[in-house]
Parts: sequence; C-alpha cells; structure tokens
Amino acid sequence: MSFPKHFHWGAVTSAYQLEGAWDADGKGQSVWDMFTRRRGHVWEGQTGQVACDHYHRYKGDVGLMAEIGLNAYRFSISWPRVMPSGTGAVNEAGLAFYDRLVDELLAAGVQPWVTLFHWDFPYQLFLRGGWLNPESPAWFAKYTAAVVERLSDRVTHWVTLNEPQCFIGLGYHDGNHAPGLRLDFPEVLLAGHNALLAHGRAVEVIRERAKKKPIVGWSPAGTIYYPATESPEDVNAARIATNSVWPDGVWNNRWWGDPVVLGGYPEEGLRVYGAAAPKATKADFKIIQQPIDFYGCNIFQGEAIKAGPTGAPVLAPVPPGHPRTLYLWNQTPEALYWGPKFLAETYKLPIVITENGMSNCDMVGHDGCVHDPVRVEFMISYLLQLRRALAEGIDVRGYFVWSLMDNFEWQEGYKHRFGLIHVDFVSQRRTLKDSALWYRDVIASNGEELEKYVPDDGPEQPYVIQETLRYITTHVGEAFNIKDLAGHLRCHPDFLSRKFKQQTGTDLSVHIRRLRIAHASELLKRPGASIDEVAERSGFSDRIHFTKVFRRITGQTPGQFQRQHRVGAEGAGGVSSTLRLQSKNPRANTTSVR
Repeated sequence: MSFPKHFHWGAVTSAYQLEGAWDADGKGQSVWDMFTRRRGHVWEGQTGQVACDHYHRYKGDVGLMAEIGLNAYRFSISWPRVMPSGTGAVNEAGLAFYDRLVDELLAAGVQPWVTLFHWDFPYQLFLRGGWLNPESPAWFAKYTAAVVERLSDRVTHWVTLNEPQCFIGLGYHDGNHAPGLRLDFPEVLLAGHNALLAHGRAVEVIRERAKKKPIVGWSPAGTIYYPATESPEDVNAARIATNSVWPDGVWNNRWWGDPVVLGGYPEEGLRVYGAAAPKATKADFKIIQQPIDFYGCNIFQGEAIKAGPTGAPVLAPVPPGHPRTLYLWNQTPEALYWGPKFLAETYKLPIVITENGMSNCDMVGHDGCVHDPVRVEFMISYLLQLRRALAEGIDVRGYFVWSLMDNFEWQEGYKHRFGLIHVDFVSQRRTLKDSALWYRDVIASNGEELEKYVPDDGPEQPYVIQETLRYITTHVGEAFNIKDLAGHLRCHPDFLSRKFKQQTGTDLSVHIRRLRIAHASELLKRPGASIDEVAERSGFSDRIHFTKVFRRITGQTPGQFQRQHRVGAEGAGGVSSTLRLQSKNPRANTTSVR
C-alpha cells in the first residue's frame, strides 16, 4: 500500500499566473496581456502584470519549496518572454531567467519539470491567426528548440501542452479565456488540431535535441466520470462515459488523447462532430503520435454515474450539502482513483497527476498562521484514493498540487486561493499554510503519513478481491478463465468464486463476461473492425460463443451493434441523451477550468 520509492511529490504553477514582470527585460505580450486589458473580462479588472512577482522573488520561492520538502516543481515557460514576437529572435534576458531558476531548483534538491505551453500564446502570433494558422506547429517547434537547447543539459522532465480542452474550448469556443473568441466548431476543432500537431512537433524536437535523456508527457484536463456505486453495471457505465465524446463541446478525453497515443481521432468523435471535424491526414497523425513516457492528468473533480435501464450512463445527482470548493466544484476524491484507472486502461501509459487541488478563502489569522483544514481534508481524501489506485497496480509516478502558491486565477482574478503558500498581493509576503506543513510530513514519509487516516476497519475489499478486479481489467482481452485467475492468486477456484460473490454480490464468471463485452463494444466501434478479430481480442474462443454472450448481455448481435452505432443510434453501451444534456462542461457550475 506504500508509494513507489522514487515517487514525484511536487507542486505546480504557470508563468502568467505567477511571474509578473509582464513587460520586463524585453518580454513580449501574450494573449492574456491583451485579454486582461479589455474591460469586463476579468473579475474587478485585475491582471497578472504583477501577480506573485516570482520573476524577482524566485530565490525565496525556491527556498519555500525546499522548506515544504518538494522533490519536484512543475512550472511553465512564458513563450513571449523567450521569443517576444513568438518566432524569430530569442530574448537572452528571458532565457537567462529560466536558466537561473533551474539552477536554483537543482541546488535546493528540487527536480524541475518544464511545461512548454500553459496558455500565454504570443500576441504577435495571435495577430497572424494564432492556433488557426497552419504555421503554428512550426512556430511552437522553433520556440521549443530554443528552450531545449538552453535547459536540457539540466532539465529531463518535459510537458508539452497544458489542458488543450481549456485553451481551445474556453479561448476559441466559449470566449471566457484569452484570446476571447467565440468561433464555430469547424474553426475550434481546427485550432485544436494545430495544437495537437504542435505537441507532436515539440516531442520530436525534445527527442532530437535534448542533451540529457528526456522524459516527455503532456497534461490534458482529465474529464472523469466515476461510478455512483461499485456495482459492475455502474462501473461499466462510468467507463463508457469517461470514454465518450460529446457533440456540444470539447470536454472529453478521447478526442485529444487518441491522436497523441493511438494515432487517430476516435470514431465516435468523428461521428458526433461530423463535418466540423478537421480534414486530418495520415501524415498529421504520424506527427502527433510521437512516443510519450507518461500521461499527465489534471484532475480536480468528477461526475458520479449510474447505469440506466439499458446500461447506458446517466448522471447521478449529488445529495444536498455535498462538499464543494469555493469555486463550487464538487469534492469528489473518487476521481483520483477512477480517473487514473480508466485512463491507464485506455492508453497503457504510466500516469502522473499533474494538477490536483482546491480553491478556498484562506487568510492569515491573528496568530500569523494560515489555517486551512478544509484543504488538508481535501488532500487526505484525494491522496487516499490515489493510494488505492497504486495498491491495485496502476502505474502512477507522481502527484503535483495545484498550486504552489496563491496566484492570478485567470478570469477570476485574485478571488480564489489554491496555494499551499498564502500570498499577500500588496506586500508580496509569503506564508506557509497548514496544508503545506501537512504535505511536508506526507512527502518526508513517502506517503506513509496517510496510514493514520485509513479507517480502522481497513479497506472495503480484501486484497484478493482487489487483485482479482485489477487482473481482470488488465487482461480483459486475453483468453483466461477462473482457474487461471485462481492460479495467479494462488488460491482454489471455488474459494475465489465464493469470496467474489460474497464481496460484490455478482458471480465472478458473470463479471468477467460483462467486462469482456464492454471491451468488445469499444473495439466494434473502430473502423474496419471484424467480428472475428474482436471476439479474439476480447478473450473469446470463437465467434459463435462471442455472439451468444454479446446478444445475451446487450440484446443485440455484434453485427447489429456495429450497424446501429455507425448510424449514430443509441444502443446498449451507447450514451443516454440524459447524460449529454447535463454534461456540456463536466467541470460543472463554472466556465473556468484550472
């Protein structure tokens, strides 16, 4: 139940929200400099021009990181600080700042994780079309080359893009973030496609030019649905929802993750977006699908899902009084178990929680301290769920708190405080919050500090059941039976079947068949999938047996399912209209997303 020996315990920030010095030492403007000067876009007209003044105070801030005990710090590079016009001449003073920051981090024993893009797109390139310009991937590649050339002799961990769902969805579709555009879906998805190409070009540059062996990933916004109960039906419904693409927004996982990892847009996405989908080529996907070493997940909350009458996912409403953050986001720690679990199943990559945290209304008390017990409880509950994922064999490599310190929260200005460190934005005084001190103990014990918060009655399920569930999920496409599973667990098949029924209320053989059919349903959606091939890849011995089981569980033959899915009809394993109507933005209650 312990965390891995070399687990990355970190915190994260972004350049525009933290650095200040918006026009210092030759820095160019970004779209956020443009956006914040427009009246009415940001709460109380606030800007990030000074923010935390980290540009001038980075040495003290790194000292605070060391005091907390962080072993990793994820920060972003300001593209227009390095290249004031976005392309062309490099600003030596801008690069020198990051040079000094990296050296300071290494001297303090904190590993730098560099994010190349966290939303501050250069203003001069926005005037040339921004992410809509087909040259934008080449622009990003040249900028990446300048950063890699300067820092890769010391930096080994790289993140390309942070949350394309946000800077495309909120910046180009909803208009609530910079550059503040409200475009139709063909243009929105085209901008997203160019951003994905930019990711691929950046990975190519890092792999080709890094002076030390790089570890490369990206950090999309985790769109997580978790089961309202742990019944097989609700679990399968939550899995379907997490893997779905909605027709009225960009808040999903598969449209963004599939090109990066699997080399193509998902068939469901092409169907629901229709003519709005970009005209992508095989050459495009060859660029986008560069090998990455980890899948970053920015997870703050999830939505509870239950199975409807046909098994399709339906939102399960949270009860009145359910805990929320100041942002009115639901506190749903289950998302930090089910999110990594579902994404690891889909993409077969190590997971890093690249952002997780909560907004609060913290203040310095009369004793000079910042007491934030709500954040401490939040972190306990979320980290216990992450610990559960690790215990089930999910390969999670790191956890980064959003954020290191209170900062400029985009269109919300300085209304919200997410930090482990309190910042007085007038005096720039920093104060470690109680959550920072608590996190220090967790890091020092490599997570063993969490042991005291485990309920006295222990885990809800015995280890043999946890391992059974993990094994089935991991090997669902292989031809194994209960005897093989019992052999892996070194127990008798009858004991395993009896114990599983006692703990879950479901026959083990029925559970295995249901997961196989759910897996087969996803495979059948893919273009050109043959029923014989799907049967084999779902662990069935032959097509006839597969067809019988598929029909018994779904009420359809595999062929009927394929035909119905491809014409866009709802069927077993489809997504209910109820869920679609309620889930335009799975972050819920706000158009701003961290």
